[in-house]
Amino acid sequence: MTMIPRPLDPIRSIKLKISILLLASGGAGLTYLWIEFRWQPPLVTSLVTVAIVLLTAQVLAHGMTRPVREMIVAASAMARGDYTRRVRASSRDEVGELARAFNRMAADLAAADQQRRELIANVSHELRTPIAALQAVLENVVDGVAEPDPATLSTALAQTERLGRLVTELLDLSRIDAGAMSLQAETVELAPMLDEAVAEARVAAHVAGRGVGFTVDVRPPGTTVRADRGRLHQVVVNLLDNAARHGPPDRDVHLIGRRQGGATVIEVRDEGPGIAPEDRDRVFDRFTRGERAVGGGTGLGLAIARWVVDLHGGAIGVVEPAEHATGCRIRVTLPDES
Repeated sequence: MTMIPRPLDPIRSIKLKISILLLASGGAGLTYLWIEFRWQPPLVTSLVTVAIVLLTAQVLAHGMTRPVREMIVAASAMARGDYTRRVRASSRDEVGELARAFNRMAADLAAADQQRRELIANVSHELRTPIAALQAVLENVVDGVAEPDPATLSTALAQTERLGRLVTELLDLSRIDAGAMSLQAETVELAPMLDEAVAEARVAAHVAGRGVGFTVDVRPPGTTVRADRGRLHQVVVNLLDNAARHGPPDRDVHLIGRRQGGATVIEVRDEGPGIAPEDRDRVFDRFTRGERAVGGGTGLGLAIARWVVDLHGGAIGVVEPAEHATGCRIRVTLPDES
């Protein structure tokens, strides 16, 4: 590739480059006049013209180069961790476009930095609770305060499983951020897959000491869906675990599968306090559990569920409970072709 020469690159001031550009252009014009007509202005006139050109270039270029100087200052501040600086972007030329792009980049970096800080704080908090509980159980056993009976070991197992679930969700989160999550789509029979998810959720609820029950209703029988079986199983288990933690201990969590038009609908219902309308979108954000959060959820399950459903080309959301009903309904809609 042929490199076009840039004779003004060594000059470090844009305003000086503009001045040189004007002088060179004017000089080229005067040279043409002299060659063509043997005419050139008097020396004094030439010097005054040069001075006017330089002064005008300095005044006009000040507004042109100010955003660039502001970007240099803001970039230096960003290198020190200050992402609050913004550049005035009032012009409509390339410099203005650069300033607007710089402001967008600064805002994105500020948001990413805030997410990083929140991630560290939330992960530290989520890890501290089960580790402290597990440590207390083991210390009691070692000191002879508690016997290593099935109840004590069950408590330790529950905290260990909570740690494992958090680590798994964090790994999924890192794959999502890296864009490394992919789907292995296949035709999945819905009823057996939902039964397997319920069996897993039932064991987790028993270990955690929750007295909830589970029901499965798939219509019509033999309904299939085109999806990644493992990822869809993960979504359903997350929704069931979420419902089991928030539902009352003496009530059932209902898992429903339906064919509606050209899509497959999976719905999880509990009979708990429900989710306030203003929180129904926010609960799918990372580490957001809403006001009703109890039972040690990590705040990542619904965020991962939404990402997996999005990969399938579907939709997930909280829907209004049926008339005269209470609780939460989370609905997953998957198209025929994912």
